Amino acid sequence: QVQLVESGGGLVQPGGSLRLSCASSESIFNINIMGWYRAAPGKQREMVGLISNLGSTNYAHSVEGRFTISRDRTKNTVDLQMNDLRPEDTAVYYCNALRYGSPSYNVWGQGTQVTVSS
Repeated sequence: QVQLVESGGGLVQPGGSLRLSCASSESIFNINIMGWYRAAPGKQREMVGLISNLGSTNYAHSVEGRFTISRDRTKNTVDLQMNDLRPEDTAVYYCNALRYGSPSYNVWGQGTQVTVSS
C-alpha cells in the first residue's frame, strides 16, 4: 500500500507563504486523485485542493486564487503552494491518495501543522 509523507508546515505571519510537499512511495501518476485536506481545531476535515492523474485540479472556494496544487515528476511529490495566508488557514494539513481499480486504496499521510499568526 502506498505511503505518504508530508513536509513543509510551520509558523508564518498573515500574508506570508508556505509550500507543502507530499512524497509518495508509489508513482503519483498511477494514483487517480491526490489531494490536500485540512483539519482546524474543533472542525471537521475539509478538502483544500485535488489533482487528478490527468492533471485536472479542484479547490475549495476559500482558497481559490491563493493556493495552487501541482505535481513534481522528478521528486514524485504533490505540492501545495499557499500564498496570502490568513489566520483561518491554521490547521493540520493532510495529504491523501485515492486509487480506483486493482489495487484500490484511500490513504492518508500523518499531517503537517500550519499556523498563521502574527
